[in-house]
Amino acid sequence: MSVSLRTGTTAIHWSTMPMLSRPRALGPLACALAIVPVLLAAQRRGGEPNPFPGGANPDGSLRPTPPLTRLFTQDAYTEYALLAPGSQEFRIRFLPEENRVGATELVNATRGGSEGSGVEVYDPRTGKPLKFTYQQEGNDPENHAIHATLPMPVPAGGVGRVLIYKTYKDPRTYLMHGDDIVWVRSLSGYRLGVLLPKGFAFISSNVAAQLTTTADGRLKLAFANPSGQSNPVTIHARKSSATFTPRQDADMFFDDIKTLYDLDAPDTGRVKIEQIYSDYRKGSKAKLDTLAYLALQDLRVIDLDTGKRFSTDREGSATFVKLDVPIVDDKQSAHLKITGTIQDPAYKLINGELVFDRTLHDLRNTVLLPAGWDVSAISQSATIGTYEGRTFVALINLNAENAYRVTILARKRT
Repeated sequence: MSVSLRTGTTAIHWSTMPMLSRPRALGPLACALAIVPVLLAAQRRGGEPNPFPGGANPDGSLRPTPPLTRLFTQDAYTEYALLAPGSQEFRIRFLPEENRVGATELVNATRGGSEGSGVEVYDPRTGKPLKFTYQQEGNDPENHAIHATLPMPVPAGGVGRVLIYKTYKDPRTYLMHGDDIVWVRSLSGYRLGVLLPKGFAFISSNVAAQLTTTADGRLKLAFANPSGQSNPVTIHARKSSATFTPRQDADMFFDDIKTLYDLDAPDTGRVKIEQIYSDYRKGSKAKLDTLAYLALQDLRVIDLDTGKRFSTDREGSATFVKLDVPIVDDKQSAHLKITGTIQDPAYKLINGELVFDRTLHDLRNTVLLPAGWDVSAISQSATIGTYEGRTFVALINLNAENAYRVTILARKRT
């Protein structure tokens, strides 16, 4: 016989209990007494609240979040282009990823209260449109989601990705205050951009951001949310008679490059490197710029869209990979993973202390300490977490300068 009892959120199935919990020699009462402690323990486990729920208590005080375990925060990029004042509409460009091996679709939900339209979905590798549906989710008519069919099942060692364009209409987010426009939204994405309508200038923005002028004369904010948590943004802008000259500033937050420094024992000076990025430069080849500052041994280059390894070619001092699909338009990119090792004389052991002292490049860098070491000093702002029992230091470069020096110290546990 199989009997189920639900206790809070835990379902207990008698037929799955160990045989020692149901000895044949015991009568019904003894059997019931034998299983009571097991049931009570399960109730306690099932009834215990999550100790790290995040969010806020009813009195407004914060509740603790779980310890950080992800080597890098969110990978998706989101850009919001505000449309005509009074329309309550903004156009979104979104680049999400799917990491589950074998997955055949990517689901992107519309935020409740935002009316979605004008959906387009593309394959970033080829630039070609992808099949998708935009449908109601569940019983709430305000909840909708895009179900995009991936170009291929997510391969082992690869990543599925799509490029989504969509228009939201949300009177709570995009408002008029007289002739001024106000845009307010809680943004939980990591790398973000916001464009004003042409002819408008900022009165106020409550986030620290890079500001530039696009080719068509619109002002654009570009910024990152290092925590990956909710980030309330409020922008005020008004019509301006000023003429804004287009600039060629690189959007440092659109760049998705991330580099992992996986430290071996400090007395070896050996560091394993893994770098992932998208290359948007047009052409049939992708130059490996990383090798200019990382002299990688055992170099491997993987096409993350297919999971296949690229062979490398050299032209003078430069190293390239030949792309299976040449990049010919702005919707396309190559998604690459570079791995290898370096011998770094600045990674060493001094008087029993681990010292990692290096110039790092680009937006995101994470240093994973050897097992058994606890960080004791970091010369730059960073977050600290634990990955598979090892401490890591995650650094976010929020400045336009592409290189900065960091020193990390650690002590070995005894």
